[in-house]
Amino acid sequence: MDQNSFDDFVKRRKITLDGGRPAAVKKRHDKGGRTARENLHDLVAGADFDEYGQYAVAAQRSRRDPEDLQENTAGDGVITGTGPVNQGLFGATTAQTALIINDYAVLAGTQGYFHHRKIDRMLGLAAKRQLPVIMYTEGGGGRPGDTDVLVSGGGLNVPTFHRWCALTGKVPRIAVNHGFCFAGNAALFGAADLRIATTSSFIGMAGPAMIEGGGLGSYHPTDIGPASVHTRNGVIDILAEDEEEATYFAKKALACWQGSLTDFQSHDQSALRHALPGNRRMAYNPLKLLETLFDLESFIVFRPDFGRSIITGLARIEGTPFAVLCSDCRHLGGAIDAEAAGKAADLYRFAERWKLPVVSFVDTPGFMVGPDSESEGAPKLMSEMFTAGATLDQPIVAIFLRRGYGLGAMAMTGGSFEIPILAASWPSGEFGPMGLEGAVRLGFKQELSGVPEGPDRDAYFDALLAQMYERGRATEAASFLEFDSVIDPVDTRPVIARALRI
Repeated sequence: MDQNSFDDFVKRRKITLDGGRPAAVKKRHDKGGRTARENLHDLVAGADFDEYGQYAVAAQRSRRDPEDLQENTAGDGVITGTGPVNQGLFGATTAQTALIINDYAVLAGTQGYFHHRKIDRMLGLAAKRQLPVIMYTEGGGGRPGDTDVLVSGGGLNVPTFHRWCALTGKVPRIAVNHGFCFAGNAALFGAADLRIATTSSFIGMAGPAMIEGGGLGSYHPTDIGPASVHTRNGVIDILAEDEEEATYFAKKALACWQGSLTDFQSHDQSALRHALPGNRRMAYNPLKLLETLFDLESFIVFRPDFGRSIITGLARIEGTPFAVLCSDCRHLGGAIDAEAAGKAADLYRFAERWKLPVVSFVDTPGFMVGPDSESEGAPKLMSEMFTAGATLDQPIVAIFLRRGYGLGAMAMTGGSFEIPILAASWPSGEFGPMGLEGAVRLGFKQELSGVPEGPDRDAYFDALLAQMYERGRATEAASFLEFDSVIDPVDTRPVIARALRI
């Protein structure tokens, strides 16, 4: 080999790595961030990574000299390639993942001509080889300064966004963001199956320059789409403290698609017999119940500040992964409002895309009703739960913790109690077409009105309520084959595990 050629190769490769650009690395660290290659190293745990397009530079040869481009536009602002994620758990073949990591240290991670081509190449490879994709989306959006691309008019003949979305339902797509993510970068983040962002994220469909250029005012980048806003509106699925934690969640979530684990631990299950309060009207924290039930440290909660009467996420029981749907009686008494219904429908769709079973834990008085609910689009959003459940080909296991009332309870089980491969209730379960209190007030309105207001009417109401409860309690409902079984809470783990093996 010609020595000059080899020396040029070594030099070119060095300046694409962190060791060849100490100033850029220091600047990134000084701002509390990790470099793109540090995130890459964490993802693959130091294993070999096959990089694509490492020697690309910005399409600006007509306005910048070669050394400037090589030193300051390395990789055209994005690292792309394939490598093993979770290789220690699943082996090199199953762990192979397409990785796209925007490099904010290069032209603020903006999307240039070769930047797009590198991503397009990786998305095409992911489709062909059925590889999951993890994409770090930090960046300022489209880059107008690529003057070498003479055939481009508006720069809109770009397949990236179509290819990214065309992978929906074919392979998992996880987006991770830290820092500023605007315009095209935000579109890629928002279109992912699972969206993970740090508390230092600012995500918007346009950055300050575009907003001001459109005559919409002047804003600082930190005014646009802070993480605190996007956790409340449901854009961010998982909020992480920093890039290290975000990468941890990306690996942990991907592992649920990659397969079951043989090594797992769990809590003592005897606590489940006392997990619910003795007073059926009292609220409790379902997260504590779920943490007890699931394999240790396996539970990943999605969007905790959005649609709060329903909990969604990923977890494992005896190493088997599944998607979680759970009522939360701490908000609206567990009634499913429009926001929570949309969140639940999203969970069904997520489970279908990732080919995961759903385990649903039900304790709901039904759908939230009233003028305010209808103004939020309840008829459409609540009905989407039925549509998403009916188009779910993955199995559902339903566990009724307490209340299973009305259409809301049906929607929590895929649309009907006959849909789950197993529908079981704890002894505390209670069932009916609507909440017991409402059923008494509506069904016995005439009788109640015939009793004077005060202690006598209250006593009559309580007596009717007790009768309704007896007719709707779990063991009685099970005798009518309303669902499959009543189980001891202590047996919930093995019951679910056996059902998931069907």
